[in-house]
Amino acid sequence: MGAQLRVYKRRIKSVTATKKITKAMEMIAASRIVKAQRQVVASTPYATELTRAVTAVATGSTTKHPLTTEAEAPTRAAVLLITSDRGLAGGYSSNAIKAAERLTERLRGEGKEVDTYIVGRKGVAYYGFRERKVTDSWSGFTDSPTYADAKQVAAPLIAAVQQDTAEGGVDELHIVFTEFVSMLTQTPVQHRLLPLSLTQTSAAAAAGAAEESAAKGEILPLFDFEPSAEDVLDALLPRYVESRIYNALLQAAASKHAATRRAMKSATDNAGDLIKSLSRLANAARQAEITQEISEIVGGASALADATAGSEN
Repeated sequence: MGAQLRVYKRRIKSVTATKKITKAMEMIAASRIVKAQRQVVASTPYATELTRAVTAVATGSTTKHPLTTEAEAPTRAAVLLITSDRGLAGGYSSNAIKAAERLTERLRGEGKEVDTYIVGRKGVAYYGFRERKVTDSWSGFTDSPTYADAKQVAAPLIAAVQQDTAEGGVDELHIVFTEFVSMLTQTPVQHRLLPLSLTQTSAAAAAGAAEESAAKGEILPLFDFEPSAEDVLDALLPRYVESRIYNALLQAAASKHAATRRAMKSATDNAGDLIKSLSRLANAARQAEITQEISEIVGGASALADATAGSEN
């Protein structure tokens, strides 16, 4: 076997092994997407209803709670960025990081200092490599987050919002994550969690409640808070932040698995195409070797025949 043919066969063997790995990773990611989708579907109604409850308390009372009241001149904001612990997911983490960078630039353009909180090793590595300050970070659970993980992430953020800015607190809390739209579409988005935007939320809630009540012929309820609206807000708003972060973690996990599946499928297809190309080159090299061997045999036989004819003469 010629040297060139050996090189092609070695490369085909290597690419075939890589193809098996990427195919296995594609199948694993596909199986995880189903579970992640179910968790997203299960958590979304709870987060939505909790948001409505917080809105009802905030709009149904005259209490000015620090978590629902806009600061007159906000000077500091916290940004929670959710990335992945592992790669092999195409541009999943980099797209989320770019969205966080754009948000940070906008907030700084408004004259606000930004405290960055990061979930996922990819985001931590990005900021660490560029020697940028990170207030706090978490990792190790991005593939399969739990509510306990969400509570762990939410605790310092809630404390920062409740703290005075002069003592290191923040006026606003923003979150950047990748929203799972479909198996083919995952979009980086950013939302402001706190202070709660009562203008838009309350209007939507009031309109929905009015339509529903009108259809049923009911009268809209008046709220009475026990022990007080402020105490109710103190109890509800941490749960609101935790539920929103949990839902974002689940959305990000589903998006990451979908991105991994798509990236691994592309890698598997590319490996298949490369194997076909290398196989054609190997066949061509083998045919060239066979042709050369036949030519050498024919040439040797012809030379032997000429030598034998010359000796007879």
